[in-house]
Amino acid sequence: MASGEGESRSGGSLLASETAQLEEHLEGWGEVMLAADRILRWEKPWFPAIMMLVVSVVFLLIYWLDPSVLTGVSCAIMMICLADYLVPTIASKMFGSNKWTTEQQQRFHEICSNLVKTQRRIVGWWRRLFALKEEKPKMYFMTVVSFLSVVAWIGQQVHNLFLTYLVVSFILLLPGLNRHRLITKYVGMAKREINKLLKQKEKKNE
Repeated sequence: MASGEGESRSGGSLLASETAQLEEHLEGWGEVMLAADRILRWEKPWFPAIMMLVVSVVFLLIYWLDPSVLTGVSCAIMMICLADYLVPTIASKMFGSNKWTTEQQQRFHEICSNLVKTQRRIVGWWRRLFALKEEKPKMYFMTVVSFLSVVAWIGQQVHNLFLTYLVVSFILLLPGLNRHRLITKYVGMAKREINKLLKQKEKKNE
């Protein structure tokens, strides 16, 4: 019991340490991250429409320009570098420290903590995949080959840019969908409809 409590405390302290490091690293991005968080969580009912409009315009621009893979990757990395250099500088001039409230600091801490937890989950899934490879190599082989085959088939059926647009849109909408419990709502509705169909089939068979 004591060992379990010790591991829990150790994990909690490590999480706090990693969160503090991330907060320090992203300090210049604080106001931008809070604004993005409000948009992604749909604090205003028109935020999803604006977000999808921006994403659609960006993808239409990419479709119209039709850049090569090398050009697209280079431009993306260049934009990331420019943002990394300019955003902290502009944010420090636009937002003073007197505007940074305790509530904003708490929300910024929660965002960084969630980012660290998400990173840990991804690393955990990756480790479990390699653990499966060591423990059950046949199952690992069949799982990986089946999954990649399905992905390859979907990629063959759907245009690459449109598929990327759908994936990016879903990722951006996911925080708002979770906050408003829309996924749970519609999954529950789908389950009820499926149960109704199964019950109707059972009655017909009887």
